[in-house]
Amino acid sequence: MSRLFPILLPVLLIALAACDGGDRQASVAVRETAMPPPAVPALRVMTYNTSLFDATDGALIARLASGDDNARRIAAVIQHLRPDVLLLNEFDHDSAERAAELFQREYLEVPQAGQAPLRYDFRFSAPVNTGVPSGLDLDGDGASDTPNDAWGYGRHPGQYGLLVLSRYRIDAAAVRSFQHLRWAAMPDARRPLREDGTPFHSDTVWQQLRLSSKSHWDVPIHAPGGVLHFLVAHPTPPVFDGPEDRNGNRNFDEIRLFAEYVSPGEKAWLCDDAGRCGGVPADARFVIAGDMNADPSDGDGVPGAIAQLLQHPRVDAGFVPRSAGAVARARGYGLALRGDAASKTGDYGPRTGVLRLDYVLPSRGFVVRDGGVFWPTDDARAADWLTASDHRPVWLDLEVAGP
Repeated sequence: MSRLFPILLPVLLIALAACDGGDRQASVAVRETAMPPPAVPALRVMTYNTSLFDATDGALIARLASGDDNARRIAAVIQHLRPDVLLLNEFDHDSAERAAELFQREYLEVPQAGQAPLRYDFRFSAPVNTGVPSGLDLDGDGASDTPNDAWGYGRHPGQYGLLVLSRYRIDAAAVRSFQHLRWAAMPDARRPLREDGTPFHSDTVWQQLRLSSKSHWDVPIHAPGGVLHFLVAHPTPPVFDGPEDRNGNRNFDEIRLFAEYVSPGEKAWLCDDAGRCGGVPADARFVIAGDMNADPSDGDGVPGAIAQLLQHPRVDAGFVPRSAGAVARARGYGLALRGDAASKTGDYGPRTGVLRLDYVLPSRGFVVRDGGVFWPTDDARAADWLTASDHRPVWLDLEVAGP
């Protein structure tokens, strides 16, 4: 709307009154005051662990170029749900973003399983810690060149990467990345200890360890209703270690990083890769999204890990996405659950069962209009799409709350 409109409106009303009389003036004035403000469309935000990774560098690019059935299934799910802002976990990163471009052009922009094509004009991808050699013995096995010795577990740089897609403009120059933040920089960090209470890592190693197993990003997006800070990450699974629980402790503190980031205070230790320190602005609207590898009540994570976000005063976690498919799968496995089966977001087989690991958590200041976990039951037509990944997409429809 032109900035001149509020100035011209009284002049317009006076002119109409002079031409048509007092009744016309009252009629126009009533209609003007009764007009609702322009509607701000709901914003659909989604996270999806796609399992689009490969054990060798460049292999995902080759798969996507030759035609990949799992990528078609993933694209069908995305086309069906049609999110406005989307995080893809476990999507291999390459510096030229060839995999991301192929997935967009050859899969999302092509109809899949009867779904309409979908285009995202904006995306963000960047290096991650997975597969990047540290040159250190991080797992204590005497070697320093295994996948466990990378800054984040991985067989090549970029494995299990992150990819953000958006219908709305991403302010790439304002993105903050915490790939290089040292774990030891976090006050009261959960340093892994041996059973005898001594540190698992030497002081030299501990002072170099990076906190983020992939990366933590703050991606500002110019969405309807104002700037949205899309806070995305994929903390390490809290398993595949020993009594020192180094992965469980790292998972806890990776989640804590975002809890600290949205908390008040200067936090001189919380510095991004460009050297800028501190958290998100106090008046900012944000959504935390990703595969957090932490269930509130089941699984092997450190107790309370995800509660750092679910119970945070700036986070509105009251709406819990659910599905019928998770309930049916949990019933089929027959495993005892402490948590709500309908809220689970992934299927990890008959030994582990179903867990809630994937989250879309808005800040206060949004109204949640709808949401869910896309997990149709096995008899549904779309059930075949889910075979591409052991995770299920989670989505919310958000509107900016009124004054």
